Amino acid sequence: MNPTTRELFVSEEEAGERIDRWLAAKIPELSRSRIQTLIKSGAVTSSGGTIGDAGERVKPGRSYSISVPEAEEATPRGEDIALDVVFEDNDLIVIDKPAGLVVHPAPGHATGTLVNALIRHCGAGLSGIGGVKRPGIVHRLDKDTSGLLVVAKNDAAHKSLSEQFAEHGRDGRLHRAYKALCWGVPDRPSGIVDAPLGRSQANRKKMAVVAEKFGRSARTHYHVEEIFADTDGQPFVSLMRLELETGRTHQIRVHMAHIRHPVLGDPVYGAGFKASARRLGDDARDVLNRLRRQALHAAELGFEHPISGEAKFFDSPLPDDMKRLISALT
Repeated sequence: MNPTTRELFVSEEEAGERIDRWLAAKIPELSRSRIQTLIKSGAVTSSGGTIGDAGERVKPGRSYSISVPEAEEATPRGEDIALDVVFEDNDLIVIDKPAGLVVHPAPGHATGTLVNALIRHCGAGLSGIGGVKRPGIVHRLDKDTSGLLVVAKNDAAHKSLSEQFAEHGRDGRLHRAYKALCWGVPDRPSGIVDAPLGRSQANRKKMAVVAEKFGRSARTHYHVEEIFADTDGQPFVSLMRLELETGRTHQIRVHMAHIRHPVLGDPVYGAGFKASARRLGDDARDVLNRLRRQALHAAELGFEHPISGEAKFFDSPLPDDMKRLISALT
């Protein structure tokens, strides 16, 4: 495969800039980390020879050449897995992920993931993330959480979307909202859970609310949309709309459990509420038993298109299993 070589010149105004930053500004489709990798591999040269230090300062009037190899084929193999594609163009794809689908290959899930499906679906449309023809995962949903997820197809889209998700909506570009069925009814119809999250000391596979010095800040906004009663007519289950101000692992599930309103069906953070199902009617209890996952759905997703700058917004209706549960609760 033949690399693409670009020759760039330094103006008087640009002199003294770090070469990795200067190249990233000149070639926006490449991330700065990708450029740093290319520098380490000896792909950047000038009249003075090969550049080996990403912190080297560029000199006025000098030209620099960067050789970018073609993207390598992805290591995970593509698989023919059905996808619910909500939107797709040359730069990104928005998927409505079903519950049960793992996003990224990992120990125990080497195949059958969303990444495997996207490699097959996008094919030649993947121009390379970090030098590899693979989909750019900028955020994830738990295996058993359904809903909207955006994936980048190239470095430029990956860079922009990653920056937007790092800001978590503080700059107004990103919007995310979830729907969840939760045990109980909060004292207030709307509120904010502000509690830092970190690894549980008792079980390193779980997240937990921890002291500020041991965790990362996490804020979840909630609003109760509908309330369902138990067999005695007492308020017992809430349909909530939740917005993330941060994006920590298992954030909604941990925060809801922290305020004693865990998500229905959550086997990890709502296990202590399993006996609560006895207060439901027979139909609702049966549907909940067949749900076999947390009743959590990524219902809304908005972002700025990384190339056009256009504001994009998508919404996803509740999946059938959560609709059946709501019908039974009603």
